[in-house]
Amino acid sequence: MTEIVPISHFSFFKYSMWLITSLIGYFCLALVFVLDKFILTKSVPTSSVYTFYSTIFMFGALLAWPFGVELLHGIDWVWAVTSGVSFGFGLWAMYIALTYSETSHLSPFIGALITVFIYGLSSQFLAEALTGAQQAGIIILVFASFLLSFEKSRTGSGFHRGFLWGIVAALCFAISHVTAKYLYELYPFLTGFVWTRATTGLVGVILFASPAVWKTFKKKTPQQARHKAKTLGKRHAIGIVVSNKVLGVVGVVAIQYAIAIGSVTLVNAMVGIQFVLMFILIYLLTKFAPKVFQEYVTKRELAVQTIAIILVMVGSGLFVL
Repeated sequence: MTEIVPISHFSFFKYSMWLITSLIGYFCLALVFVLDKFILTKSVPTSSVYTFYSTIFMFGALLAWPFGVELLHGIDWVWAVTSGVSFGFGLWAMYIALTYSETSHLSPFIGALITVFIYGLSSQFLAEALTGAQQAGIIILVFASFLLSFEKSRTGSGFHRGFLWGIVAALCFAISHVTAKYLYELYPFLTGFVWTRATTGLVGVILFASPAVWKTFKKKTPQQARHKAKTLGKRHAIGIVVSNKVLGVVGVVAIQYAIAIGSVTLVNAMVGIQFVLMFILIYLLTKFAPKVFQEYVTKRELAVQTIAIILVMVGSGLFVL
């Protein structure tokens, strides 16, 4: 009698794990995007200063060394540095873009382009072939990006400098994700994660040469201290920044782990969930708590933006087919 072999419970558990982990990661990153915009407009003087503090502490990933982190081999060090540094520069470009653009426009714009860039790079370097549905997804994402780029806000109208920096950020993030996935295929997750995140700290070292950064370490006069306290939104600012960084770490770890145990294609395809959560949060804050956070949105722009985000979700979703 032939024994019937049931579907592997381990495979189902592994599928559920990357799915749940992705959802947790994108939820955290949706909050991070909104807080980044809030901090950059009310708390931190320049994007370079914010990038410095966002990257220099990435060296803390080395604290995981005693838990089984391995050394890389040969040229793999180059890919680790490439992944880490490109992630850091992606943050910097994104923060610059946020000073010009509304986050509800910029986040989906960057996310759509990351998807396009990832599949272009992964098809070349990871031998991932695109199906007809995935190619259609790219076309939809490009069109959605086009819609999102026509922003009308207090700081700009139409396609402006913020979106150019958004393109740079998307390319940097795509390079980081693809090179990280390459290392995850060769090494245990902890090893790949530590070396691709710790090397992000190199961007912080580079930025330390910026006058805007090292001047923050100078002793401030009483007048400057009072101005800083007012700019930072009084005593709650430190808590907001720390909370944002904790959410960012949780989000990044969750997404990177999901990429390691699942498919970079499928994980990235779920990014539309982040945009929906972020859009809902921004709309609610703008409507009910404008003193805390507010974006300038006309009714026409709201309709176009909603259509564009739906297209981003549809375009991203086509990559699972």
